[in-house]
Amino acid sequence: MKGQPTLARTLKLHQIVFMGLAWMTPMIFYTVYGVANEAADGMMAAAYVIAFLAIFFTAYSYSRMVKAYPISGSAYTYTKRAIHPRAGFLVGWALLLDYIFSPIIAILTFGIFMNTEFPKVPVFVWIIIMNIVLALVNIIGIKSVASVSGLSVLIQIGFILLFCILTAKDVLTGNTAAESLFSLTPFFGEDVSFSAVFSGAALICFCFLGFDAVTTMAEETIDAKRTIPKAIFLIVLIAASMYIAIAYLTQVAYPDFTFTNPDNAAYSLVQLVGGNLLSTIFIMVLIIATFTQGVSSVTSVSRFLYALGRESILPEKLFTSLHPKYQTPVANILFVAVISMSAVFINLDSAVMFVSFGALTAFTFVNLSVVSHYYIKGKRRSAKDTFLYLVFPLIGAGFIGWLLTLLDKNTLTIGAIWVAVGIVYLFIKKEWSRMNTTKIDMASVDQYSKNYVR
Repeated sequence: MKGQPTLARTLKLHQIVFMGLAWMTPMIFYTVYGVANEAADGMMAAAYVIAFLAIFFTAYSYSRMVKAYPISGSAYTYTKRAIHPRAGFLVGWALLLDYIFSPIIAILTFGIFMNTEFPKVPVFVWIIIMNIVLALVNIIGIKSVASVSGLSVLIQIGFILLFCILTAKDVLTGNTAAESLFSLTPFFGEDVSFSAVFSGAALICFCFLGFDAVTTMAEETIDAKRTIPKAIFLIVLIAASMYIAIAYLTQVAYPDFTFTNPDNAAYSLVQLVGGNLLSTIFIMVLIIATFTQGVSSVTSVSRFLYALGRESILPEKLFTSLHPKYQTPVANILFVAVISMSAVFINLDSAVMFVSFGALTAFTFVNLSVVSHYYIKGKRRSAKDTFLYLVFPLIGAGFIGWLLTLLDKNTLTIGAIWVAVGIVYLFIKKEWSRMNTTKIDMASVDQYSKNYVR
């Protein structure tokens, strides 16, 4: 309708990249360091290389699909348009777990870190404060989100560079047992357990989650067909470079580093490298990183809800309303804030479980969407196109689908229950729409009879 507010196209390439990295949170390397190190049997550099290769195929598929459909909705839109509307609905329903629980993870983690620094203030107080701030920042507008994200990412990259420089200095000055800064051992060590490396890679793949979230901002991006694909690859490449560099240097410098508690292993590693000063900076940067991850995740989920509302999957009147001044989906943002208050009661493991199931399900179907859209429907079947639109995405779908099967039984069971609830919701919604249509038709008949039948 003329005069109705729309999402403003203001985002440029560097802003999209910063927002994707902020959602991904480069500091996540440290938060999963202990668990990942154990899973990969110490071969984290090799595990990160494998994880990067696996994610690269899915990133490629996202870049192809955003070119075909440069609109909000991400995996839901791609699956619906390329495969089938019902498949799209189920993917979108599963993806809701990823998007809705991502802010919860950020808010809960923020509360935990702040409580560590200020133990007299309960975790729930920090959760409430952060929830309010995240809502306000997102309501003001997408530009404010981009600005906050950019600053946070620069701070995180700055810390990572400082950590790498200090680690390299220890090697070069002979403060470690390493004889040289250059070694192939982190990638091809003796007695390498390839099963352990792949297990580590399966876990480490979650460190790359975030590149996909920027596709939800396609309608707020200048020249989205060109900008979003570039941003996707830049985000993955930048993240992989940082992760592999940290893993490589720590393995070279401290090959015998051990820890007792995997949850705080990174804190011990940072203390080993830079003492108490660096560990204090480490905690503060982690707090900043978690905050901006929350900002970016609220932005993504509010735009995803906007897309589902526009498709009438969710109530259209509520989820497609935009603020006339800020041009942001205020109702969606407030809805997310209400849901995110569950961070007071939910535990971190449960939230991560929901995100894992939703993300891997979406990734699998985005790869399959490329095959359906380009190879099957578009008939792009030359030798080059067969490689790009069949082989590449099938490799991505196969690898990600395999990772999905590696989730624990409880995760798969709850995920299946969630999908079943979505099927029931779809059936009820369809029946409700049919009943309303019948009522409208009958009302028209009754009115016609009153006016014209004598």
